[in-house]
Amino acid sequence: MKTSLFIIAITLFAVPANANEAKQPHHSKYAGQENRMIKSLSDDDIKKLRNGGGWGLAKAAELNGVPGPTHLLELKHQVALRDDQVVAIEASFREMKSQAISYGEKLIDLEKQLGHLFRSGSVNHATLRVALGEIATTRMELRYVHLSSHLDMLAIISQDQIKKYNEIQGYSIQHQ
Repeated sequence: MKTSLFIIAITLFAVPANANEAKQPHHSKYAGQENRMIKSLSDDDIKKLRNGGGWGLAKAAELNGVPGPTHLLELKHQVALRDDQVVAIEASFREMKSQAISYGEKLIDLEKQLGHLFRSGSVNHATLRVALGEIATTRMELRYVHLSSHLDMLAIISQDQIKKYNEIQGYSIQHQ
């Protein structure tokens, strides 16, 4: 008898909870993003691309102990960069930033075009493949710009400076 009353009580409490869950609308984690100018890019993404920001594209270098020009210039005193090194890093930074802005603008434009293909209903498998190929190539070039600027630092700074940089950044780089 007690078991039956217990089961009935649990059932009565469970039904309203399930009923409330059934009334709750399902929302995609993308809800609200449909109002973006370019659906596939956030305002922050666009800002970073237009400013030549790294957008996380150089993590393969950065997190494997190869610093880039941006952070080296920010930490020039702590890393003890010489004046000639600062001049060389600044030149590399300017070139990287110029190229990154150019590729960033192109990527923004290509993502805008991709959105237009879907919005206009003119997308098909062939046009989608072409659009994605252009986006992939541009993104690859953008990533190359950022990663190659890290690579260039190896010819400018010493191993001791690299070690100091990684210590300052809090990286425990262990080459395997």
